[in-house]
Amino acid sequence: MSALLNQKCRSRTGQPPMSDTAIRDHLDQVSGWRVDTGSIEKTFTFTDFHATISFVTGLAWICNAEDHHPELLVTYSRCVVRFSTHSIGGISINDFVCAAKADALVALVG
Repeated sequence: MSALLNQKCRSRTGQPPMSDTAIRDHLDQVSGWRVDTGSIEKTFTFTDFHATISFVTGLAWICNAEDHHPELLVTYSRCVVRFSTHSIGGISINDFVCAAKADALVALVG
């Protein structure tokens, strides 16, 4: 995961989505993420609403800095995070970079 944490998202416009093999290889680098309909997704669970919103706020800052924004489903003690690269219509390395950063963030607020 540390290699992904050190990377920055960049424009992928005009590039193809990752191959299934590349996706599988990258899933091995981020814990608990799964492929779902052209995106990667993970459910994060927290003790209460405050912890959930702290995570969401931190993730918003990170993803805005990376210019790569997830879809979020937020409830009292849970946040489902879904990354895909809309400009290429599928999954790219940017999704895994942000997934690794979300995993690192949850260790801080979890």
